[in-house]
Amino acid sequence: MIDNNEITLSEAQQMVDKWIHEYGVRYFSELTNTAILMEEVGELARIMARKYGEQSFKQGETDNPADEMADILWVLICLANQTGVNLTDALNNNIRKKTERDATRHINNEKLKRQQTAADKQ
Repeated sequence: MIDNNEITLSEAQQMVDKWIHEYGVRYFSELTNTAILMEEVGELARIMARKYGEQSFKQGETDNPADEMADILWVLICLANQTGVNLTDALNNNIRKKTERDATRHINNEKLKRQQTAADKQ
């Protein structure tokens, strides 16, 4: 584990891989990890619906989205490690793609401008 809070994606991938080999015996299969990822996303969705939406919490439910987000990140890193994906490269490529594709898309989106104006008035 790294003592400070700032780690790179590459370091995170290495940390998860080290943990899996020291404590986890082996990675679950890619299919199992994909199912676990969907389960974790569902758990985050439940918290978001209750904390920021109209649903109320059931007795005993937690309201910590950070923990669920970390679970999602963990399983996503496992899948990246298993499939040979360098998350640093993948994220950089994705940001580049979005920047080129959407350079003016959101800036010129009248729906977003209207919503921002309405929020400013509140």
